[in-house]
Amino acid sequence: MLSQLSHLPMDFLLLAAAVTLASFGFIAGRLRAEQFSFPGDIHPNSRPNAHGYFVLMWSLVPVVLVALGYIFFGEGTSRAILRSELPDGFSILTSGELTTYLDTVARAARIPDFLSGEHVFDTVTERYGEIRGTVNIFTLVFALALSVAGMFLSRRCLSPGFRARQHVESGIEWFLFLCAALAIATTVGIVASLVFESLRFFAEVPVWDFLLGTRWNAQTSAEFGALPLFFGTFMISFFAMMVAAPIGLYAAIYLSEYASGQVRSIIKPVLEVLAGIPTVVYGFFALLVIAPAVRSIALWINQLLIAWGFADGAVLAAQPTSALAAGIVMGIMVIPFVSSLSDDVIRAVPQSLRDGAYAMGATKAEAVRQVVVPAALPGIIAALLLAVSRAIGETMIVVMAAGQRARISPDPTSDLTTITVQIVSLLTGESEFDSPKTLSAFALGLVLFVVTLLFNLVAINVVKRFREKYE
Repeated sequence: MLSQLSHLPMDFLLLAAAVTLASFGFIAGRLRAEQFSFPGDIHPNSRPNAHGYFVLMWSLVPVVLVALGYIFFGEGTSRAILRSELPDGFSILTSGELTTYLDTVARAARIPDFLSGEHVFDTVTERYGEIRGTVNIFTLVFALALSVAGMFLSRRCLSPGFRARQHVESGIEWFLFLCAALAIATTVGIVASLVFESLRFFAEVPVWDFLLGTRWNAQTSAEFGALPLFFGTFMISFFAMMVAAPIGLYAAIYLSEYASGQVRSIIKPVLEVLAGIPTVVYGFFALLVIAPAVRSIALWINQLLIAWGFADGAVLAAQPTSALAAGIVMGIMVIPFVSSLSDDVIRAVPQSLRDGAYAMGATKAEAVRQVVVPAALPGIIAALLLAVSRAIGETMIVVMAAGQRARISPDPTSDLTTITVQIVSLLTGESEFDSPKTLSAFALGLVLFVVTLLFNLVAINVVKRFREKYE
């Protein structure tokens, strides 16, 4: 019976308990407040809804705390109890093998095929299910008991002079603070994990060999020169911005300054649809349309240069997949990031600046070029920065249209690869987590994080300089 309870949907049950008890708490608090709200000589400090939210808060918090404790410590507690019950002479499984076995049981709830002949595993599996069922029942009962206790205790605190609204606002303030702290803690955790794993990698591979090496062969743990990956990442991103920056900016200027309301209502949604297309669709488009077109143009240029006597052989590689093809399609993908944000920023420029330019005799084009765009430049730079970040982090288009060969080549028609593609490749499949091959993915992520951070700092300084000029 208890082993069957190990399969309870605890996330759903705890959520349902939280919603149900919080609803009962609100109703109980509001009804209690309405008992002393109607007599004419009594003037409650807070409205009945505030009293209801106060009881709701103290009914909900215990369930949330118990749920968090179950998420972080539930499975570990079950395993610890099981290990404590195993006999001292239990030598069939080592600690690591037992952990692996319990992972298999927790995921599949069955005995693995390669262990099916051992009777002891039947006993361990059954006992592990009983322990998990006991922990699940205890968690639910404990959460319900704490929530009900919080409901009754908080309801007893209610009175005409009770400052329920102030307590509720304090609770909301603490909740918002915890959300902000959680966001900061998540960021710190990401950075700490990258730094820790990268230091383990750099303990085996010198930093300068990694940053300045020109040969990358991490799949065999032979060479870890990441310079070709950096080159491919920034080259493809450069081509993408060469497409997205002018098209997106000019589209934003047209929509905000020249287009009529009817034209704007049609073009702007069409541009924003590009942001909702899945990247794998862009990858198919790049592979089936853009890449063959780039290759055909490269072959035609090679023939033209040979015919004119400028070259004895092929100048361009004209590969079936190329950095230029991936960059063009990636640029099309990030056009909405530039056009939509730039359009909003340009439209936010005060009309008085335009009127002043017209009063000085400037034409519409001169007012846009010399007044509106400079005034909106900080926001435009922010839009371009967002587009660059989106381009650097793209993976699917590069995999399908740019190839996966790590090399340094100025030829845009050759196949290249990027940091994100290699990270996915290194962390895909079965490999030892402690091997240099796997740890190199964290080192690549750390370098990409640092480069993006430096890029953001430079952009912030540029934004501040221009913003001060127009304030």
